[in-house]
Amino acid sequence: MNVSDLTAQQFKDLVKGMVDDRLCELLGDPDLGLPLDETVRERLKESLSSSERMTGDDIAEKLGLHW
Repeated sequence: MNVSDLTAQQFKDLVKGMVDDRLCELLGDPDLGLPLDETVRERLKESLSSSERMTGDDIAEKLGLHW
């Protein structure tokens, strides 16, 4: 298939996917594959076992962020 055979939406999706892939390559997680510190591991376990949840808006308000 040639690029000229793509619809406008298919072309847009192709470019968007390529940009997303490149950004992931450039900005990937620098901590990927590193072991978790035991303190972080314990805090994560506590957080996941808690039934208390906060929305993104609650966290933003707590941090004084406005969008």
